[in-house]
Amino acid sequence: MEYEHIELTHEDSFAVVTMARPEKRNALSEAHLRELLHAFQAQAKGDARGVILAAQGPVFSAGHDFGDMDGRSLEQMRGLLAICAEVMQTIQALPQPVIAQIEGLATAGGCQLAASCDLAVAGESARFAVPGGRGGWFCTTPGVALARAVGRKHAIEMLFTGDPIDAHKAEAWGLVNRVVPDARVSAETRELLGRATRGSPSAKAVGKQALYRQMDLEIGAAYDHASDVMARSSQTPDAQEGIRAFLEKRRPEFTD
Repeated sequence: MEYEHIELTHEDSFAVVTMARPEKRNALSEAHLRELLHAFQAQAKGDARGVILAAQGPVFSAGHDFGDMDGRSLEQMRGLLAICAEVMQTIQALPQPVIAQIEGLATAGGCQLAASCDLAVAGESARFAVPGGRGGWFCTTPGVALARAVGRKHAIEMLFTGDPIDAHKAEAWGLVNRVVPDARVSAETRELLGRATRGSPSAKAVGKQALYRQMDLEIGAAYDHASDVMARSSQTPDAQEGIRAFLEKRRPEFTD
C-alpha cells in the first residue's frame, strides 16, 4: 500500500509510523485512519521488535478532521468512528510494544492515540486536551482510552472542562511515561523502547495480550486469567531457557 498521509520506515529493529499531514495538524481523516490501521496491522506480521508512533510538524495530532466529518450521515459517522476504534484497539493488540513520540499538541483523537499506546515520551512543550467538554460535541470515544490511562477523576476533569494539561501534569497523571527536553524526545523514545523490547519477543507478546485482558476483569477473574496464561507460557522454550539461564548464572539465548 502506498501511503499519502503517513510514512512507514524502519530503524534497526524498530518500525516507525509517522503521521505526515503537518499542514492539517495531523488531523485524523478517514483516509489517514485507514493508513494508520494498515501500517499497524502490517507490523503484527513483520519482524520489528517495537513500533514508534511519531508525527511531523508542531502538532502531534489535532484529532478528528472536521472537514472530513462535515455532512456525514449517522451511519457514515458510525463507520468512521468504528475505524478509529479499530486503530486504537489494534495498537494494543499488536504483539510488539508501541510507543508514542509526542512533540507538540495532542488533542481529542490525538490525545486518544497517545493514551492508547503502551508507552509515551513527551517533550516539555507538549500539551494534551480533550476539548469537547467546552464545546458542542463531547469527546466520548477519546474518553475510553483516557480513563484507562489516567484514572477516573483526572479523566473526568479533562473531559468535562476541556482544559489542556501540560506535559509534566500528563506525566504525574500517568498519561505519559517520560517528559524530556524537546530536543531529546526522539532519542529518549528510542532508549525507552529499546529497554521495553529486551527479552523474548514471543513472551512479551503473550504478556502484553494478557495484561490488557486482565485490566478489564474484576480481581478474582484477573488472577485466574493471568495465572492460567503464566502457567501455560512457562512451558515455552524461551521460558524454560530463561529459568535455566538464571539457575546456571548465564545470559539466556532465546529462540526468537
